[in-house]
Amino acid sequence: MPPNAPLKIAVIHGPNLNMLGQREPGIYGTASLGHIDQKLALLAHELGCDLVSCQHNGEGELVDAIQRTSIDGIDGILINPAAYTHTSVAIRDALVAVGLPTVEVHLSNVYAREAFRRESLIADIAIGRIMGFQKDSYLLGLRALVGHLRGSA
Repeated sequence: MPPNAPLKIAVIHGPNLNMLGQREPGIYGTASLGHIDQKLALLAHELGCDLVSCQHNGEGELVDAIQRTSIDGIDGILINPAAYTHTSVAIRDALVAVGLPTVEVHLSNVYAREAFRRESLIADIAIGRIMGFQKDSYLLGLRALVGHLRGSA
């Protein structure tokens, strides 16, 4: 890919992230999902990327969104599988099937929380994981993914 070619990145938000801003702000911060998507759009513009963003509460809808990336010309995936991180083989299998570089992000530091949150079924297939920086986890993840895709990571 030419170094200045526009990249197309899918941002996939998992269950309950539509409740950001109201849901446990001490853990997840006060930014709404809309605010996070706005910040991502501004950064994407700065980085020369196009973003396609979606949020789904259902596992099947998330699998469908991941599968669509293979026909939508997506170059990489930034995903917060949320609670499905720890349980969904289907999401893992979909990510493996599309074979796109993927960065896993989480708003909270999962290692500072309950033990069950420390298990990620996609950690070993992701090119990286960023967590614990609330909304900035997404921004750091986007920068890392773009750097990887452009060969400057």
